[in-house]
Amino acid sequence: MSSTKPFRNSLIPGTSSLSGFADRLLARTRSRIFPPTKIRRQENVNKKHLNNQGGPGGFTRRHFIKSTAALGALALLGPTSQVFGANDRMRIAVCGVRSRGNHLMRRFADEDNVEIAWIVDPDRRLLEQRSEEIKERSGKKPKTTTDLRKALEDPDVDAIVVGSPNHWHSLMVIWAAQAGKHCFVEKPASHQVHEGRVALEAAGKYGVVVQHGTQRRSSEDTAGTIKAIHSGKYGKLAISHCIVQRHRNHIGHEPVSEPPDWLDWDLWRGPAVIDEFHRNLVHYNWHWFWATGNGEVNNQGTHQLDVAYWALDPEMHSRHPMKITALGGRFGWDDQAETPNALFGMAEYPNGQKIVMSCGNGDYEGFRRQVENRFYFEDGGRIVGNEYISPDGEKSPVEAEPSGITGGGHVGSFVRACRAGDPGMANGNMQDAHYSCVVGHLFNIAYRIGKEVPFNAKAGRFGDDSKTADLFLDFHERVRDGWALPEDEEKYLVGPSLSFDSDSETFAGEHAGEANPLLRDPRREEFEIPEPDRV
Repeated sequence: MSSTKPFRNSLIPGTSSLSGFADRLLARTRSRIFPPTKIRRQENVNKKHLNNQGGPGGFTRRHFIKSTAALGALALLGPTSQVFGANDRMRIAVCGVRSRGNHLMRRFADEDNVEIAWIVDPDRRLLEQRSEEIKERSGKKPKTTTDLRKALEDPDVDAIVVGSPNHWHSLMVIWAAQAGKHCFVEKPASHQVHEGRVALEAAGKYGVVVQHGTQRRSSEDTAGTIKAIHSGKYGKLAISHCIVQRHRNHIGHEPVSEPPDWLDWDLWRGPAVIDEFHRNLVHYNWHWFWATGNGEVNNQGTHQLDVAYWALDPEMHSRHPMKITALGGRFGWDDQAETPNALFGMAEYPNGQKIVMSCGNGDYEGFRRQVENRFYFEDGGRIVGNEYISPDGEKSPVEAEPSGITGGGHVGSFVRACRAGDPGMANGNMQDAHYSCVVGHLFNIAYRIGKEVPFNAKAGRFGDDSKTADLFLDFHERVRDGWALPEDEEKYLVGPSLSFDSDSETFAGEHAGEANPLLRDPRREEFEIPEPDRV
């Protein structure tokens, strides 16, 4: 694909393959859908919305829910979407259909009166295969394309489902919102902090439903446990601990080569600044490279970090941690990957509550998969699984509270929210997605600017925080014993203690100069992320 200079004042950047796309979309919006009075009315509502207090762009959780719900009906009269009733067919474009996106495509196809209208993937081999599968399933064959922008131009598309690599996620949310489409975006909703903020602003401005692919938000059991924690019946939460131990293997080394003829390489890399192709990028192993993935921390870890963040006092749900530290390394493997296969992180919030993460991958003998959240309270009590363990060791089932979440499972709840035109019905909206994903991004940033220190139990320094120190010791012993690593011969990469300003979403103080450049990714010109106030 040849690139042209993007439209600066259009809804979606234009390309040579979609000449005039943004101009046509904008013209249709202004002349057919929005009379001038409605355009001015929306701009005034948006300006008021963005001036509310609560962080960059003025968001608080309350304002996000109320404002997006109020904007929903207006914004959905936009370029290509409209509010539709329960009996109207909902048409979806699925972006990325190899693995997770293929699963989601089938789930959405099974929903009543939902049609898979488009299949989007840069792997041309998948387009015909998946479209035939959907035809067999539903009787109607979807249209196919390697370029999402073609599907977004279709006025009959109501929503998109994003199952692409991480570096595409936020841009797809932004483009969908600007085109008036709802969006189900797989985790993580952002590849870095800046673009997550822009996606949040876009969701609010255009009033579309955005639901994050964190399925526990649609779990009655998890939601009920979180409600019970917030009720105070177990005391004050001190540490929200997420444990992520997933079996992985090394990825070896792949040489630079020409992209295969079945791959639209230009669209696969999209916004990511990647000059050379190698087969460890396509397909799954892109997770372990910084330009395209976020490591396990914001891969599987996104689910557990989201639950950990969800459990914090609700007034922290529009705040970021003010103090972050992380350490780890890539142990046992000599391969091409860049991200750590072991990371321990601590994030402290303004109210003193902490999120602690113990994250690791392995393929050694005896490796034990463990993916869970634990909650530690100030009085010494804790919740492990579905049990509450009191300070004196007595165990009892967790008494869950009525959750109030939207029913239908994670896919069905998104469909219900879209039919209602109500962003507030989403289980895990863009507000929650941004604030929970940022925790993992900050852990990765702290790790990436870290310095090598001897691999031993002294590497983790947590002052008088004895509980976090104990959790680090458990993590360290698991890594050491699992990989049979000799202490003082291996090295940890230990990040500094970083201070983060929640309002500006930037680091402050010592080490800010090293950390702040990692808050946003360099982007190829055709796929630039706009500034939040210009979305």
